[in-house]
Amino acid sequence: MELRPLGSTGLVVSPIGLGMAALGRPGYLNLGHGADLEGRRDPTALRIHAYSVLDAAYTAGVRYFDVARSYGRGEEFLAGWFDSRSIEPEEVVVGSKWGYEYTAGWHVEADVHEVKDHSAAMLRRQAAESMAILGRHLDLYQIHSATLDTGVLEDRDVISALAALRDTGVAVGVTTSGPNQAATIRRALDVRVDGLPLFATVQSTWNLLEPTAGAALAEAAAAGLAVIVKEAVANGRLTSRNPELPAVLDAAQHAPDAVAIAAALSRPWATVVLSGAATVSHLRSNLGALAVPAAEVGGLQAFAEAPQTYWARRSHMRWT
Repeated sequence: MELRPLGSTGLVVSPIGLGMAALGRPGYLNLGHGADLEGRRDPTALRIHAYSVLDAAYTAGVRYFDVARSYGRGEEFLAGWFDSRSIEPEEVVVGSKWGYEYTAGWHVEADVHEVKDHSAAMLRRQAAESMAILGRHLDLYQIHSATLDTGVLEDRDVISALAALRDTGVAVGVTTSGPNQAATIRRALDVRVDGLPLFATVQSTWNLLEPTAGAALAEAAAAGLAVIVKEAVANGRLTSRNPELPAVLDAAQHAPDAVAIAAALSRPWATVVLSGAATVSHLRSNLGALAVPAAEVGGLQAFAEAPQTYWARRSHMRWT
């Protein structure tokens, strides 16, 4: 894979990255996730499984890895894999996130899997934890699913702590979620410290069912931020697992997940598109996006849902 700059950070990344959301904990909000693990849910078995997916990604040229404090043992697995494969910090780029805490206690049937806390105290605690685990491999630290209602982008203590982290050499970013992503992205673009923009990256949900953040992401790219796309296959809804898969994807020449990721890659503002693959076979299918011709993704946004509909459906998905 040909590498590209991650905005103005000085880092270089692959166009497709690997997210650890489905690999660092036994449950995830994705169609068929339980079947993917085939019973490999205890920490040791899941670590071995995660290493196999990471091996396949690295061999294929993936050089951007996405994780978060709330991804169970995701940071721990990633750091252990680096050590076991003797992968130096200069060889990869790692982005992690703070602001959610994993609360399921390794139980898939837990009532609550994550709790949001965007306070400065949480930032300082989780940043210290991420640094202790990832060390020099941590290149980018992001607010996890910032929204306007939490006030995180107005909190001067948080902004000051992020600026201090940036001054140590770790790039700072923001991720978004929900039907009001565009407003959050535009507010983030206005956050400045000593007259300079605070954020170097923005990571947002964009896919063929929910493309409404696109204009704001184009503005972010024009302002010099790197854009990272998450949930390009809509938590499995844009894959062959979905019995309600849009007919145009079902009839495509390439696998629907590859076409969906290719559609995101085709956006001129997209720097990295994340694969959330939980198996080697799904990763390889996702990477097929690189072979999908531009003509195959043209005009595919015709079946986009209203944002409120999309996010309501997502909120009702089960952790498996």
